[in-house]
Amino acid sequence: MEGKIKGVILAAGRGVRLKPLTDITNKMLLPIFDRPMIIGEIESLKSVGVSDICLVTNQDHLESFKKFLGDGSALGVTISYAIQHKLLGIGDALLCAEKFAGGSKVILLLGDNIFEKITIPDHATQDEHAYIFTKHVKNPQIFGVVETDGEKVINIAEKPKAPKTNYIATGLYICPKDVFAVVRTVKPSARGEIEITDVMNEYIKKGRLKAINVQGYWFDVGTLDSLLRASILRAVSVSPDILREINREKLIKMLTEP
Repeated sequence: MEGKIKGVILAAGRGVRLKPLTDITNKMLLPIFDRPMIIGEIESLKSVGVSDICLVTNQDHLESFKKFLGDGSALGVTISYAIQHKLLGIGDALLCAEKFAGGSKVILLLGDNIFEKITIPDHATQDEHAYIFTKHVKNPQIFGVVETDGEKVINIAEKPKAPKTNYIATGLYICPKDVFAVVRTVKPSARGEIEITDVMNEYIKKGRLKAINVQGYWFDVGTLDSLLRASILRAVSVSPDILREINREKLIKMLTEP
């Protein structure tokens, strides 16, 4: 049955860049100062009115997530679970949530992305377009670089040596109802995965991909360095006296500036 937009959080990866911490748990259960990372992702979706969420994880960590999150009621959301049995890419992980989507648009959040705030225009939850959330950075060459014509996306280049813009793709997408059919048309990449960039490129071909620029800070908590920065940032926010001798504005800029 069709309904309002639903949320999908992907938390099935190995977290290779965070080893040895991820040898014992999923990276989404690692602490960001006073709470596991997954709580921030759930709050990000709640902030845009998404309360029906599917968490896609692997078999090894499913019970840990269930034990911690349960059905989500304690957090004011409803959480369903899906298992990605083989790590075949983000597109494949999204397919695991097809039954959950039930004909609705979905907002797809890669679990290690931290946003200060997310803003979604009303039409983006209702039309037939896909949306990619972009951010202006100083070092676009290490990301997927997004070229636009107005709000329409015309190209995504993965880690180009000579970026044409400073806008890059973050780990947040709005996927229209036909996304699962589109994913099935995408061939695996050289590394054997269904890449989300290739899925979005199919929408570019159809003239149906638009960009929403992220306001406020964003970063990918995929390394030990970024995990530490995220923890300090969280500490500054909830326990400012911990770093009372340090200029808070300068510290936040240092921690979040791409």
